[in-house]
Amino acid sequence: MIAERLHFTGVEEADRFLVEDPFALLVGFALDQRVPVPKAFMGPWVLRERLGSLEPSVVAAADLEPVFRQVPAIHRFPAMMARQVHALAVHVVEVYEGDAARVWTTASTSDELRANIDGLPGFGAMKVKALGSVLFKRFGVALAEPLVPWHPTLGDVDSAEALAGYQAAKKANKAVWES
Repeated sequence: MIAERLHFTGVEEADRFLVEDPFALLVGFALDQRVPVPKAFMGPWVLRERLGSLEPSVVAAADLEPVFRQVPAIHRFPAMMARQVHALAVHVVEVYEGDAARVWTTASTSDELRANIDGLPGFGAMKVKALGSVLFKRFGVALAEPLVPWHPTLGDVDSAEALAGYQAAKKANKAVWES
């Protein structure tokens, strides 16, 4: 079971790209901080358009900061996120020989999968759970099931309406947590 598309951007081609290109999915998760989900996950699509490729080796070799700063900026924090995506690309090239899917396809246990995701630059416990949830619920990666948390994640988003509900719940929870 692999989703035909993820409903994260509101742009069908960009949503399909997140399924078709494993590195795009990882870049979207890397960018998913301090910006709305659609902005974060549109980033890989925009980056590919601007660079001409989203191949990890191309991204690792590029000076990303000017690309991230180009108007409209790819992220709210272009310099920081350019460094983050560059580090992610370098890691995928060096550890996974440029094949981002190997983050999950080479894992033989759930613990190994957790370690693989946690080892990605910029990925901590929350991103392990969120990506694990997407891998299990949208890509059918059985080893990811133990990574799925009890609370709703992007793995539960299967439509534009579900994304709106997820974002509203996240905003409400954040308000409660910050008060």
